[in-house]
Amino acid sequence: MVVDFLKTAANLKKISRQGWIDKLSIDDSESVADHTYSMAIMGMVLSDLKNYDTEKILRMVLLHDLAESRIGDYTPDQLSKENKKELENNAFNEIIEKLPENIQSNYSEIWKEYQDGTSKESMLVHQIDRLEMTLQAKIYQKEGYSIDKLNSFFEYAKKDIVDPSLKELFTKIVDEN
Repeated sequence: MVVDFLKTAANLKKISRQGWIDKLSIDDSESVADHTYSMAIMGMVLSDLKNYDTEKILRMVLLHDLAESRIGDYTPDQLSKENKKELENNAFNEIIEKLPENIQSNYSEIWKEYQDGTSKESMLVHQIDRLEMTLQAKIYQKEGYSIDKLNSFFEYAKKDIVDPSLKELFTKIVDEN
């Protein structure tokens, strides 16, 4: 039962981030696992700086895209928020259903908290998700991808990042040459 869960999580290494494929026509875009790893590093540091519950933040980051190992990565253009949330919830519940009950319960609680986006930790993780996307867009810009095509990613992130310290990081990332 744990092996199935681990295999499912490892599958995130094979799931490409769809937005990069759709908007930049990247053949070898970052994987969801790449994105999650980068978010985990960001989450650890930012949570520690803010004296948040870093273990909770890391668990939330590691679980936030787990459903994509089953359903793939959908962009906002492909599915409505409601449909995506339903697909993700169903997939997430299937993924954890064979884990021991106490682990299922813990992961479900963290998943729901992330989905609800109302706790300080979940709000931070949602913003880190956008900040990480910004960082990756900047990496792609330095690799020669069109700023015109990347601007939509910067604008999308800018509207969702509201924490002052994350806004400052966002600006530093975007303004960097």
